[in-house]
Amino acid sequence: MNTEDAANAESTRMIHPATDDTLVLRTAAPVLQRGTTVLLDDYECFGRKAPTYGRGGLATQAALRQSLCDLEGGEVAELYPSGLAALSGAILAVCRTGDEILVCDTIYGPTRRFAETTMADYGVATRYFPADIAPGDLAAMIGPATRLIVLEAPGSLTLDMLDIPAVAAIARERGVLTLVDNTYAAGVLFKPLAHGVDISVQALTKYVCGHSDVFMGSAVASGEVGALLKRGARSVGWAVSSDDAYLALRGLRTLHARLARHGAAALEVATWLRGQPAVREVLCPALPGTPGHDLFARDYSAGNGLVTVILDGPESAEQAFLDALRLFGLGFSWGGFESLAIPCNGQIRQRHFAADTSNPVIRLHVGLEDTADLIRELDGALSAFAAAVGEDTQTGTGQPAGNIGAVAPSGRDAQGDSVINPAVAQTPPTMGV
Repeated sequence: MNTEDAANAESTRMIHPATDDTLVLRTAAPVLQRGTTVLLDDYECFGRKAPTYGRGGLATQAALRQSLCDLEGGEVAELYPSGLAALSGAILAVCRTGDEILVCDTIYGPTRRFAETTMADYGVATRYFPADIAPGDLAAMIGPATRLIVLEAPGSLTLDMLDIPAVAAIARERGVLTLVDNTYAAGVLFKPLAHGVDISVQALTKYVCGHSDVFMGSAVASGEVGALLKRGARSVGWAVSSDDAYLALRGLRTLHARLARHGAAALEVATWLRGQPAVREVLCPALPGTPGHDLFARDYSAGNGLVTVILDGPESAEQAFLDALRLFGLGFSWGGFESLAIPCNGQIRQRHFAADTSNPVIRLHVGLEDTADLIRELDGALSAFAAAVGEDTQTGTGQPAGNIGAVAPSGRDAQGDSVINPAVAQTPPTMGV
């Protein structure tokens, strides 16, 4: 401490302590820098484009952005306080009043809600297309106002596959941007930007953070689109804390190892489920012989921990299956260390290309528990389900069996929304205008 500093009062010295740069050591763990105010070196710094306020991120957020750019193969990575914020923030950054968005109907449910409410309020129209649409039919949907195509593969809940590279190529020919919700792949199993997509979005809450204790999202892009993301994030004020960014960096250290364990365990569980008499169908594109496997094998390096199972019986018996689970928690997230299960029929019925969901549809996230323990628990849950099906049959309360892959005819779904069979109509109804 120099003489001038030593002359200050004790209370002043506690606010402006003497510093020793040699105390900053290099560690294996990522750096954690907290702060809101950035102290500039001198007057000239006020005119520079260097960081001037903590909301834009300090060393911890900068390290996370750099790692995400490396992971996704982009030039710009923006951070958001949740996965939904990343999706909505990216869409807001590139769309303007009078634009139109084309959205895959199997998209994450809150994204659908955002498109049909907030974007509609801003004068941006939304139209939906089924996941199995032919590339030529999707090309025919693109009009003068089409600005963005929003994709997710495998699709939310039912894990539908679509040909993302083909869609990206069509969009580029027409001058339309593409955005992929890449949360399933966690930036590891599939590289959207390398396949011609403009924006890759993740809910880092899931596999990147990996411990079910952090909310965060990201959007990665390059060139002019990256500049739009950066402008949008700064204008709206999206920000994440240094502590949360630190936890995301910690998760990145073990991401590849955890994903490999989740994927291998999910394949084992899916293979076992496919042989059970109470199971009607297993939806897991990483499993050979399941819908979308050929596209998946072409574009993805491996699967994650998600498996959706369609039970062979009425929906009224699904409670018996779910209530029999203990290791599988009943929770709406995934990507953490723990196994989870949710019923899907209610959310599936919100789609504009509704399928017959009279059978129970259960999404499982296979966690890091011992796989034998998980299979033993699922075996007991299937037995409880079969017993409930027998009781329903005896009392006449059962529902007829259905097939999730069967598209409903044109008419009204359970919520009263219009539903058009794509076999009889080339383009779906316009929503959110």
